[in-house]
Amino acid sequence: MRSVLARRAGISENDLDALEHLEADGPLTQRELGRRLSITSGAVTMLIDRLEAAGWVRRGPHPTDRRYVLIALTAQAAEDVPPGLVAFHTRVRSIAEGVPDEHRVAVCAFLEAAAAAASDASDDLAEI
Repeated sequence: MRSVLARRAGISENDLDALEHLEADGPLTQRELGRRLSITSGAVTMLIDRLEAAGWVRRGPHPTDRRYVLIALTAQAAEDVPPGLVAFHTRVRSIAEGVPDEHRVAVCAFLEAAAAAASDASDDLAEI
């Protein structure tokens, strides 16, 4: 699905991953985005240059630390969502709504634990 979405948007899968991090967590510093994608500072600069030139992201000042620049999605990024992605999100939302109330806590706990394990593994692998 990632490769199809990236291809339809005319961007690389790494670019798509960056957009997904920004969508999920809001503005990030270049350093944090690079850490999440496991790419060098030079590579993240080029990635942001591409996404900025395409109108998907913008650079802006960090509100509390002048040494950093924040990367944020533009309004265009929200407007240019591929139709197939909207349908997928609608379907997943419907599936989530179908989870019985008595199972929601367990499902959420599992997903949070799995996401934390993936994040920890990613950090561990990045140090190797």
